[in-house]
Amino acid sequence: MGENKAFIELEGVPIVRRIYTLFRELFQEVVIVTNQQELFKNFDSKIYSDLIPNQGALGGLYTGLFFSTFQYSFCVACDMPFIRKALVQYIINHIEGEDVIVPRTEDGLQPLHAIYSKNCLDPIKKIMEQGKYKIIDFYNWVNVKIVEEKDFTVLDPLRESFINVNTPEELHSIIKLRTLH
Repeated sequence: MGENKAFIELEGVPIVRRIYTLFRELFQEVVIVTNQQELFKNFDSKIYSDLIPNQGALGGLYTGLFFSTFQYSFCVACDMPFIRKALVQYIINHIEGEDVIVPRTEDGLQPLHAIYSKNCLDPIKKIMEQGKYKIIDFYNWVNVKIVEEKDFTVLDPLRESFINVNTPEELHSIIKLRTLH
């Protein structure tokens, strides 16, 4: 993108501010994992750099879980501007002791819009030690509950919660799509 995706503005608000505002409504604690802490100093949150550098999103997930005060954490990427509160609450309501609660859409599992327990810490560390970087690589080592799209589609019929902004083209198509609705 040529810039930090978290600070790309959509409808006049940086993506990270949109997520942060929603999460302050939903949760007692917001943890931000970034290797550019100075950019996030205006957020009233715990801010940490990766405990194990150069591990991508998996390293960020590990760090967030490690520093979280709570057994469960809802984890998202910083480039998901349209997360739906009702969908997050729906997923939270499906915790029944599992280690991971992850939605599955027609595009597959959505590991960066999911809930993780602290029980995931050791399996994540072991996967990273094996040189693996995909979040789903540790799923076989923990108790995973999959929440199917057909069960939550009414809460987010356009699946906007799972949109992430990776390229300038995606950004322009998102803006175009939003103006049509």
